[in-house]
Amino acid sequence: MKGGEALVLEMNRIVYGSGITSPVTSRRGLAARLRYLDSAAGRAALAEQGAAARTVRSWMKSKGNVSPTPENRRRIDAAYWERRRENLIRSGWLKRHLDNKGQGRRMEIYPVDQTHVPAERQRPTLSQRSITVRYVWGDLVDAWADKNADLVDEIWDDVISDLDSDYNAYAYVSSVGISA
Repeated sequence: MKGGEALVLEMNRIVYGSGITSPVTSRRGLAARLRYLDSAAGRAALAEQGAAARTVRSWMKSKGNVSPTPENRRRIDAAYWERRRENLIRSGWLKRHLDNKGQGRRMEIYPVDQTHVPAERQRPTLSQRSITVRYVWGDLVDAWADKNADLVDEIWDDVISDLDSDYNAYAYVSSVGISA
C-alpha cells in the first residue's frame, strides 16, 4: 500500500486503541458509551447514525440498564468512536501526544513484502527502518482529520525524504508503526 495509506491506518489504530475497551455488547461497555454520548453533540452523533430521538432519550434515562438491539448497539458504538475521534482532534490531545513536546515520535517503516515477486524483479533486500519524526504531526493530524489523502501522501513524502537514497524504496510499504 502507499505509505500515506499505511499512515492513516496507524493513526486510526492510535485513536481507536485508546478508548473504551469493554465491548458494546457488555453492560459495562454499553453504559460507558452512553455516558460518553450524554451531551448535545453525543445525541447528534447518535442521530447521525440513525438512532431515533425517542429511543436515545430512553437509553439515557436507563443509564445502561436497557438492552438495545444488535443494530442499535452498532449505532451506539459507531457514534461513540466518531465522537471520540472528533474530541481527540478538537482538544489537541492527538497533536500534543504525537509531537511529544517537540521531541517527535519514533516511526517504524516496514518495507513491501517481496516474497510473491519473481526473483529477477525484486528490489535489493529492504530492511525495516526506524526514524524519529518531528514537526509534521500537526499537519498530519489536520490532514487525517479532514480525510485529505493527497496531503497525507505529501507528508509521507516529507517523512521518507529523510531516508536519502532509499526514498523510492519506501514509497510503498507493508505497514507503518508509530510509538505512541
